[in-house]
Amino acid sequence: MLSPAAPALPAAHRSEIVLLKAEPYQADGEPFTTAEEAWFWAVQAHDAKAAGARVVAGCGRVARPCEPQDVLRVVDRLYRMRKLTRDHLHVLVHYGRRQSAPEPDRFREQRAHSLWLEAFDLIAPALRDKGIARGIAR
Repeated sequence: MLSPAAPALPAAHRSEIVLLKAEPYQADGEPFTTAEEAWFWAVQAHDAKAAGARVVAGCGRVARPCEPQDVLRVVDRLYRMRKLTRDHLHVLVHYGRRQSAPEPDRFREQRAHSLWLEAFDLIAPALRDKGIARGIAR
């Protein structure tokens, strides 16, 4: 036989409303100065991992608020949203591996420089919102 409905929970056992913070995502660690610095770090860590190094959280000289994969995930998300093109990705990877931004004064790097700036105009706000980078990439 079915029993009657359970009585309502007393007020002490009801769930409480948790207010969300209005400020951006905060994480422990020192944020990067610029989005470019975060990109160079992520590319260097990715290449080291591909070469066989073990990437372990919290074992670097400076504690960072993210994993290298988090920075790469932001770029991947922008690409999948069609905000970044393949040309942007080629420039980001090529100069990320060189650990230097393209120079606008060099004739052969002028187009790459404009793509680099376009890419970081999109990447910097995303990294800043996540608390990964502080400033803009310029």
